[in-house]
Amino acid sequence: MVDIVIENVTKRFGTFTAIDGMNAVFEDGAVTCLLGPSGCGKTTLMRMIVGLETQTSGRILFGNRDMSGLPPRKRNAGMVFQYPVMYQTLSVEENIALPLNQDKSLSAAERQRRIDEVLDVLDMRDRRKLFIGDLDAGSRQKVAVGRAVARRSDIVLFDEPTTNVEVQAKLLLIRAFKLVTQRLKQTIIYVTHDQTEAMTLADKVALMRNGRIEQYDKPANLYNRPASDFAGWFLGNPGMNFVPARAVAGGAETLLTAGPLALEGALEGGKDFRAGIRPEHIGLSDEARPGSVPGTLKDINVSIAGRFIARVTVDGQDIKVKTDRVPAARRGGQVHLFADPAEMSFYADGRRIAAVPAGGQHNR
Repeated sequence: MVDIVIENVTKRFGTFTAIDGMNAVFEDGAVTCLLGPSGCGKTTLMRMIVGLETQTSGRILFGNRDMSGLPPRKRNAGMVFQYPVMYQTLSVEENIALPLNQDKSLSAAERQRRIDEVLDVLDMRDRRKLFIGDLDAGSRQKVAVGRAVARRSDIVLFDEPTTNVEVQAKLLLIRAFKLVTQRLKQTIIYVTHDQTEAMTLADKVALMRNGRIEQYDKPANLYNRPASDFAGWFLGNPGMNFVPARAVAGGAETLLTAGPLALEGALEGGKDFRAGIRPEHIGLSDEARPGSVPGTLKDINVSIAGRFIARVTVDGQDIKVKTDRVPAARRGGQVHLFADPAEMSFYADGRRIAAVPAGGQHNR
């Protein structure tokens, strides 16, 4: 297993820059998810790591070995695609065995041990003799994963492997991926646009935008302390609320707080500031309470998770609130919001610059 070092890498296709001067270290034995919207460069980065694309400039290293110019077959990297090539006339076991049969250094006993281990982790031992054509899409992807990890490559790369799998099978497949990564501890790069997959599977997430890494962090840090307003907006369903903020002596004021807030970090004068807070960190009430602000209920809908998402207007700004209860107020009626100051982040020029201390109080 090895670190993957991305050293000042740029990739251009004609006049289009897909990867823009990127630097990163993806850690040995960890699962790194490349997450971001379509067109952000995550698949291009993965293809350069495995050797299917060549960077325009910069270096990609596995440990201290420069991979520049090496073809995929010499990089000791496994790959799982959206549409894996599977041999329909071979069994599950025979498909997993294919790359192992090509490694003449392995004994027959070691080959069988690896196959059995993978089948156990993927919970497919009782399906080992089935033909690939008899499996559903999720099970075929499990076999593709098993084939890739059984090789014991230094690195295994996954290119959106659940995209074409139905929802219920996708949940089972993600669970299987998690078991594989925990058990085998290979260095894994997992490309996805699905934030739930990334937050479930990853040791660290590289959130990408416009060919750059916006934030590279543990999932909890990425969600709770987004380093940019893009990260706050992209993660979460719905994403973070952003409202104007104003610097005052010793802190800041926002339209979601009844008084000024003390801050860790300073809001420098002359900039446009925004405060960000997630919908689940704003309470909703029919009655005023200390620290609350009044607003107008625009609508309320049920989310997939069974909670309610209310849209409330405060001083002309739409605010999204996640709540467990429906207010008594009807659409157009008055409600009251109370934001948790300790869950607020403050941004200037798109970057996080300040926050309210834990247990932060209004600065009176």
